[in-house]
Amino acid sequence: MSTTEAHGIDFTVDTRNLYREEAITDFKVASIRRLVPIHADGTEDPSRSPIFIGHTELMSPEGPVPLQARLEADTFKQAMDVFPDAMNQALADMVEHVKQMQREQMNEKRENRIIVPGFSDGR
Repeated sequence: MSTTEAHGIDFTVDTRNLYREEAITDFKVASIRRLVPIHADGTEDPSRSPIFIGHTELMSPEGPVPLQARLEADTFKQAMDVFPDAMNQALADMVEHVKQMQREQMNEKRENRIIVPGFSDGR
């Protein structure tokens, strides 16, 4: 029995879903990955559309915060055009996710408080 089988992990390459990755950057704010569909022999597969993914980083007091979003585009020009809106949406989604996590933590703290009758903790 192989180690892969023992751990239930399948490392088989899906040869029908291969992409070549190209990275494009402006060295300021934008980094766009273009995933070009290819066949198993490495030639481009024109029957499938490329996928564009935008990346950027915001600086925070704790360090860089990465943002990433799929760019709904068919061409690199379109990907550049939709990049700002996609990053703004990714930022809004991240902020909302953080707020939701904070709300959940506050609710957990409230639920985990032990209330002793006749004892006041000053609240």
